[in-house]
Amino acid sequence: LARLHPVGDPRRGLLRVTIQIYNTLTRRKEPFETIEPGVVRMYVCGVTVYDYSHIGHARCYVAFDVIRRWLMRSNEVRYVQNFTDVDDKINEAAANLGVPIDQISARYTDAYHADMTALGVRLPTIEPRATAHIEAMIRMIQRLVDAGHAYAAEGHVLFDIDSFDRY
Repeated sequence: LARLHPVGDPRRGLLRVTIQIYNTLTRRKEPFETIEPGVVRMYVCGVTVYDYSHIGHARCYVAFDVIRRWLMRSNEVRYVQNFTDVDDKINEAAANLGVPIDQISARYTDAYHADMTALGVRLPTIEPRATAHIEAMIRMIQRLVDAGHAYAAEGHVLFDIDSFDRY
């Protein structure tokens, strides 16, 4: 949630806008500040590519594209959106069709790109695939378990919300 605060005289072309964003961690509106001046790093969780996109995907990615384009008016925007390209549903579809999972993932990734292009949504700067980062994910999860912030249950590893006082 952002509130825009214009500063300057718009008649003279002097309009600078500061953005206030609600920080869910601190539960306050805070000024939007980039780590690197003039460069916005934007990460948006992407789709799990086991089937065609739906209207919820369209709404989400059109909205983030609008935000990105607005930020691009005065910043360089590095927009990252991942693809979850390994998942139980992908595995099941691949097994049912007798094909490798990357064939299922590639089919629906291509379909997603076609849908977003048809909507006029700009593609991300970087699109990492989950399968390229499995080892790093396992190491991160293990660090959370070792630090007492996660635990194994019923074949899953879950975050222990009681381990984080401000949760």
